Amino acid sequence: MKKKIAVVALTGILAAGPAFASGYRIPEQSINSTALSAAYIANTPAADASYYNPANMSWLENKWQTEASLTWIHLASIEYKDNAVASRNSGSRTEDFALPNLHVVSPEYNNFRFGLSVVYPYGLSKRWDNAFPMTSAEEFTLKTYEINPTVSYKVNEKLSIGGGLRAIYSEGKVKSNGIIDIDPTAGVTLSRVSRDMDGDTTEYGYNLALTYRPVENLSLAATYRSKIDLDIEGDARLASSINSATYSGGASVSVPAPAVLTLATAYTCNNGKTTAELTYDKTFWNAYDKLDFNYSSTVVDGLGVLQAVFDNPKAKNWVNSEAYRIGLTHKLNTQWTVMAGFAIDKNPIPDQTLGFELPDSDAKIYSCGLRYQPTDNLTVGAAYLFDDKESRSVPANANGVNGTFDNSAAHLFTAGLQYRF
Repeated sequence: MKKKIAVVALTGILAAGPAFASGYRIPEQSINSTALSAAYIANTPAADASYYNPANMSWLENKWQTEASLTWIHLASIEYKDNAVASRNSGSRTEDFALPNLHVVSPEYNNFRFGLSVVYPYGLSKRWDNAFPMTSAEEFTLKTYEINPTVSYKVNEKLSIGGGLRAIYSEGKVKSNGIIDIDPTAGVTLSRVSRDMDGDTTEYGYNLALTYRPVENLSLAATYRSKIDLDIEGDARLASSINSATYSGGASVSVPAPAVLTLATAYTCNNGKTTAELTYDKTFWNAYDKLDFNYSSTVVDGLGVLQAVFDNPKAKNWVNSEAYRIGLTHKLNTQWTVMAGFAIDKNPIPDQTLGFELPDSDAKIYSCGLRYQPTDNLTVGAAYLFDDKESRSVPANANGVNGTFDNSAAHLFTAGLQYRF
């Protein structure tokens, strides 16, 4: 089946998360990670260690460890108020998604343990129904599926290392349809331009992890996820109304999914009942400096509209972003455990290149959750997270934004079970 270019994976997602983290990342891929605002690297006591810190698989109970969960995500409508033209005021659609996750860790084999995670780490959707934002972002939707086999090796009772391979399959859709002024000096020459693209790609990367336990109750950890270049080839369909210009043919583009470095420490006290974790992560978004499409034949129309809108390189100039997270876990008794988390998450998009496909902003994240263990082998749990994005005012930029984005927020609810045998 012919591949079609997934521009959403580039301008909608690499323009993340989020949906819930800087850019496009969705860090919450399990019960515990949702409950702890993703402050979940140094202390990972369940099967999801295979994804968050494979080195920690060495410290799990020597049994098969499994977890299956489902996360429901609700994105609130983002409100936009233009500084100059009231008719441009608009709101995005609300969005709802359900994302299943699976984690498995093997018993120990000569100090080795093996894991497998199936997660959905990037994407979601942004859609606008008002004429002005539809010009650039009528719909940007991306779904990603990651399979991450991992391995750990216990060097000694204090040190473990781990890593794995990442296979990411992405499928997306992008639509835009609106009227642009192709001669701003005259102010009267208008053209309706549109694009309708969908497609998929599969790319590969790796992750590394290390955990050091200098004393019994203290864990120090570091993880790294590699940059993955999304080299997408396929078809594009473009149109301009002013002279009935169209393009339908091959297209390609390459953009980075950035590397992520995470450092964390966790300390357990109160006779093993209470654990606090501090986590710092850095996403290397500076790799995303421009968006440049290439076409298999020349995009030509008499006035150069299609070239200007869809062919010329678009500056992004994103900056590295940081997140600071804290998570608390407390065992009430042998059956009940409660969790809470908080995070401050910075966004990577400068004012000059922010657009309607993802009007990201800095955020504060609040979360809580609980686990119940009815038997020695079974644990059930649930968690809730609220991602509160700050209002963001942007002066007039090259993407036509000249106003304030408000009311951006995400709600996550995760429920599932952990089973050991």
